[in-house]
Amino acid sequence: MTLVDFVVALALLQYLVFAMAVGRARGKYGVLAPAVSGHPDFERYLRVQQNTLECLIIVVPSLWLFARYLSEPWAAGLGAVYLIGRMMYFVGYTKAAAKRAAGYGVTALAMMALLLGALAGIVLQLLRG
Repeated sequence: MTLVDFVVALALLQYLVFAMAVGRARGKYGVLAPAVSGHPDFERYLRVQQNTLECLIIVVPSLWLFARYLSEPWAAGLGAVYLIGRMMYFVGYTKAAAKRAAGYGVTALAMMALLLGALAGIVLQLLRG
């Protein structure tokens, strides 16, 4: 599971980088803590961070379950697709809200494949007894 654990660690690192970008955006756009609204450019950075956190609760356990019940290399590959999707989402959304769709689509497909694959693998294991 080392490969999958590596992808999970990269996902957590990516989230940390996004969180630091929010901190930089706070300073750049003059949005003082604890405020979470103000300048629209800041709000887009914050939405990337929040949406990524929402995704992590699905992707991390799904990666581990997919690797355990189906395939570690495929889980890691789908995890890499997730990471690429998140980066696309970050780049697009921080430029303009309308540019987030492609990144979100890639992210959502990777998450759905991981979760549905994990569920299929578990069901197959249950059927085998």
